[in-house]
Amino acid sequence: MEHRIARISVHLVSVPVAGGLADATRKVETIGYCVVRVETDQGLEGVGLTYHEVGGEATKALILRNIAPRLTGRDPLQTEVIWQELFHYLRGVGRKGLTFCALSAVDIALWDLKGKILGLPVHRLLGGARDRVPVYASGGWTSYDDDALVAEMRAMAAQGYRMVKFKVGVEGGTNPRRDAIRVRKVRDALGPEIGLLLDANNCWDSATAVQFANTVRDCDIMVMEEPVFADDIPGLARFRRGTDIPLATGEHEYTRFGARDLVLAEAADVVQMDGARAGGYTEMLKIAAITQAWNLRFAPHAMENVHLHLVCAVPNAVFLERLWLFEPLTAQVLKNPPRPIDGFMQATAAPGLDLVPDMDFIREHEEAE
Repeated sequence: MEHRIARISVHLVSVPVAGGLADATRKVETIGYCVVRVETDQGLEGVGLTYHEVGGEATKALILRNIAPRLTGRDPLQTEVIWQELFHYLRGVGRKGLTFCALSAVDIALWDLKGKILGLPVHRLLGGARDRVPVYASGGWTSYDDDALVAEMRAMAAQGYRMVKFKVGVEGGTNPRRDAIRVRKVRDALGPEIGLLLDANNCWDSATAVQFANTVRDCDIMVMEEPVFADDIPGLARFRRGTDIPLATGEHEYTRFGARDLVLAEAADVVQMDGARAGGYTEMLKIAAITQAWNLRFAPHAMENVHLHLVCAVPNAVFLERLWLFEPLTAQVLKNPPRPIDGFMQATAAPGLDLVPDMDFIREHEEAE
């Protein structure tokens, strides 16, 4: 039976962040989700997610006022055709940023629908064979004192994570010596068996970043993420040439063109594009193909519940990222989201992405128009 898109709804849910959490370059004041539901005339529903921290109201308006009217009555299986049409329709108002958050969430919902219509989990729809992939815990804010940082990393390891990521760039990135001390404290506390990933959140110039990286290289660092401003692609390339710590970046890039620019500039070892920003599943498959062509590692940023099926299917995808800060809200917005067990996440055999929004919670906490 052929399905047609009947309606699209969008819900914004956010919570304030207490405790003055901050990374090297910004204070985190709220976190949230933009939940997109695409329903068909046969009663199936696809669910997509993107971020709602800054500007989610604009994302919602763009979907409801501009995207939804163009999709009503369309075949949800035509993800490539729909993506290309929306890309050209929207390109004049943004080829990055909130415009692509909107397109991404809709595309993710369509892929969820595609799996449900065909009766397959998305990882099988994509040709994947594995359904269990590694995941690391991500947190460790620069606003923490040393004891709080070590305590959180210990708690992550105690939950079974074999890899953890924390922030560097204390005091706004002005004191890399203090960062080196913190890195050594975490390594000493966790021992040699836990993988350490570092995230500088765009805070340094390339020379400072190289100097810092080479100071802590004996701590067996798995990756160094965004050591310089994300748009400083030459600076990323200089960092990569200056140290043997692998460079991870890409969460602030959009579309296959952003991935192309990173790899052509030799500015990444691990490409971290985010499907909830970069264009959804339709575009992430092209991005993954670019990383395969350059023999690079692919490791999507955050949104582990969205990226789980993608990482299961892409052969050079190495792991998922699970943001500790989002865990309580995720557990309320989604019913029974998959949880890590011994450092791995398992994709179910249910059709689609198996993302079930808790509409009682969402309606109770949805932001007013």
